[in-house]
Amino acid sequence: MDVRKIDENTWEIPAQGEMKVPAVIYSSARLLDDIRRDQTLVQARNVACLPGIVRCSYVMPDAHQGYGFPIGGVAAFDLDQGIISPGGVGYDINCGVRLLRTGFTDADIEAKRKELLAEIFKEVPAGVGKGGVTKLSRSVLRDILLRGAEWAVENGYGRTQDLERTEERGRMKEASVEDISDRAMERGLPQLGTLGSGNHFLEIQKVQEIFDEAAARAFGLDAPGQVLVMIHCGSRGLGHQVATDFIERMENAFGVAGLPDRELVHAPFKSPEGQKYYRAMCAAVNYAFANRQMIAHWVRDVFARVLGSARGMDQIYDVCHNVAKVEEHDVDGRSKRLVVHRKGATRSFGPGRPEIPASCREVGQPVIIPGSMGTASYLLAGTKDAEALSFGSTAHGAGRVMSRHEALRRFRGEKIRDDLARRGIELKSTSWKGVAEEASEAYKDVDEVVRVSNEVGLGRVVAKVVPIGVMKG
Repeated sequence: MDVRKIDENTWEIPAQGEMKVPAVIYSSARLLDDIRRDQTLVQARNVACLPGIVRCSYVMPDAHQGYGFPIGGVAAFDLDQGIISPGGVGYDINCGVRLLRTGFTDADIEAKRKELLAEIFKEVPAGVGKGGVTKLSRSVLRDILLRGAEWAVENGYGRTQDLERTEERGRMKEASVEDISDRAMERGLPQLGTLGSGNHFLEIQKVQEIFDEAAARAFGLDAPGQVLVMIHCGSRGLGHQVATDFIERMENAFGVAGLPDRELVHAPFKSPEGQKYYRAMCAAVNYAFANRQMIAHWVRDVFARVLGSARGMDQIYDVCHNVAKVEEHDVDGRSKRLVVHRKGATRSFGPGRPEIPASCREVGQPVIIPGSMGTASYLLAGTKDAEALSFGSTAHGAGRVMSRHEALRRFRGEKIRDDLARRGIELKSTSWKGVAEEASEAYKDVDEVVRVSNEVGLGRVVAKVVPIGVMKG
């Protein structure tokens, strides 16, 4: 494939054949070697062929092969001429990350760290198919799908100020339950307030280094050693079922003839099917917001019970990774409304955008980029450059470089536990198999991913954090 080097961290697949726009890859040469191992670049080229795509098909530095669209892919489409695609959002709708600060240092919790993690492990259900502790009726679930984190806060899970520090304030108002299938409802009923399995996790972390003091203060970071809690999960079986349902519905309605890949099945955004998917997707987004809201509430409860206080446990931010949103962006000098697909990518809006909480609007949106198990994670600030370079988007994590099958062949969960313990990191998991699948060696180097994001201008590095306790499903 013809991939041209633009600079040290930017590459391009020029528009050719059926491509309507170029594909732009933000990556170092080292990360590009990892990206080339699978079909990521082919998928980015295929996305560039879709109707109504604007400017470019973008690939973030953590990218790897996904369903139709690459994970780590960003594409924006004209509202009138463009499309919406479940493959451009992903199966785990609004998989995302929530970060809580605390008023504790690592020294404060050292003696209680093991107990803290054990109690969180008891409080927050995790694992494949695990049910939650909250029993819902269908009428309550419908309310959650419409109101998201607002419902959770009104029902005693968390604080009103959490909503200010959540993307979309924890609720996409376009949500509708009319096209949520019975099967999706069935899968969603028992799973609210659960972490799930796979790459989902909950970490107790500490700040290792602060790079931008002003942004760190705006976000709520005090100094190295401060304890944080990071929660990574999504919409569970409900979101997966919404994606499954609409992939089938769009195939039936529009077929896949003429597509470079049948997994790119889509509907015109303004068509009845396109709008039904968008509203159902918004409902699944709201479910995920409520899910993380409840987990955060229980984490605060555990800190209060074990340490005698939940002091300073304010929310830094909650970001989506898998979503399609209607947003205003500058295109050729004119403001235009577009439907922006971010699949395994984080919104990274620069200073001044009204979508950003007032408390950090001057420094840019908080951007959370988790690493792999046992490695560092990062907090960044969004930039104006990102708005011009990628419709205000950056990486969402380290990004896989090894299949789960290969990871299982090469690693053992118990050995990973022991290795982490030697480094002072506590681990709790429902499955050693799951731990092996998520070995840090199965992922790209998050330090390199963040370095590229920072150097390109997709986000500005604010702080580096490291785990001291890890909970896996």
